[in-house]
Amino acid sequence: MRQASIPGSSGRVRPMSLLGDPVLHSPCEEVTDFGPPLARLVEDLYATMYAAEGVGLAANQIGVAQRVFVYDCPDDEDRRHLGHVVNPRLVEADGVSVRGPEGCLSLPGLEAGTPRFDRALVEGVDLQGEPVRVEGTGFFARCLQHECDHLEGRVYPDRLTGWRRGRVLRAARRAPWSR
Repeated sequence: MRQASIPGSSGRVRPMSLLGDPVLHSPCEEVTDFGPPLARLVEDLYATMYAAEGVGLAANQIGVAQRVFVYDCPDDEDRRHLGHVVNPRLVEADGVSVRGPEGCLSLPGLEAGTPRFDRALVEGVDLQGEPVRVEGTGFFARCLQHECDHLEGRVYPDRLTGWRRGRVLRAARRAPWSR
């Protein structure tokens, strides 16, 4: 019996797009080609996410403006959620709105209290174009909303207002990775 490979084990780690890179601030294109290049992209997303010690990664974070993200994220009960979604749509985000610490691999070393709903439902397809539904609560719901935001051209500071937004944007301008 052939053992399933570990996600990302055949992928390559790609450079991360950082705050200010235009690819992070524009909506991504729908995926229409479900061939080998998409499978390679998903493998590279996993490899890059694991190398950066993240829990989710959208394709535009590695410079590819396509609607794809991967995740390996616990929920608040410490249950692991592992997968990918192609052409995702956030179809529900509801429940209690919780302001919690949120970071991003495209803003390394920074985080801010960001409001997110406690429940999220994402629908899309897998690598073969088959429908998938991913539902999350707590921290995993935050991850799903965060990755869907990326594919719409938003980063978490876009969800902030007032002093929280000002503080994280000032810190980003002073960061060693800033452009």
